[in-house]
Amino acid sequence: MALPIERPGKIICVGLNYRGHAREQGAEVPDTPILFAKWPTALIGAGEPIVLPAISSSVDYEAELGVVIGVRAKQVPATEALGLVRGYLCANDVSARDLQFGDRQFTRGKSLDTFCPVGELVPASDVPDPQALRIRCLVNGEVRQDSTTADMIFGVAELIAFASEAITLEPGDLLLTGTPEGVGVFRDPPRFLADGDEVVVEIDGVGRLANPVRA
Repeated sequence: MALPIERPGKIICVGLNYRGHAREQGAEVPDTPILFAKWPTALIGAGEPIVLPAISSSVDYEAELGVVIGVRAKQVPATEALGLVRGYLCANDVSARDLQFGDRQFTRGKSLDTFCPVGELVPASDVPDPQALRIRCLVNGEVRQDSTTADMIFGVAELIAFASEAITLEPGDLLLTGTPEGVGVFRDPPRFLADGDEVVVEIDGVGRLANPVRA
């Protein structure tokens, strides 16, 4: 299936950006956003398989609101930041936890091929308030994550402003805004993805993203 967006120059991700996600791992709420990158080669569309790599045994799901930038900008104040948004989409920040924690940084464990499924793009005008959206993740029909973007520590406007202080944002760039509580790695016992699973991300007003999991 063709990607719903052109391949972005940058995928900027945010770690630890929901209060519930901080609580489930016993982490302090950060004072500023935690940014990291995924490589664009990780992108796939709806219906395409998330492929479990041989080098990991701990592949996890992360439902996220994705933000696609519409104009080139630098040092944008938060009060103007939402004006940069072209649209929103459902995203899954798939993560190989053993690689992520073993490497002590996120890039490799987050950027394996097929580790960034994205859904259809919804125009920004159709999402009047990105901080009032229910977000869920289901695995094989079982609800694993169920929260709202109101639980974000840093909202979409703040994230855009923070990123643009240091990085020029360009049309097509993708910002992933963090995941709520309920990820597999912090369950007791941990519950990771397996061959034959189906992962679904649902965000009210944005859409639904479903992907099979294959070994």
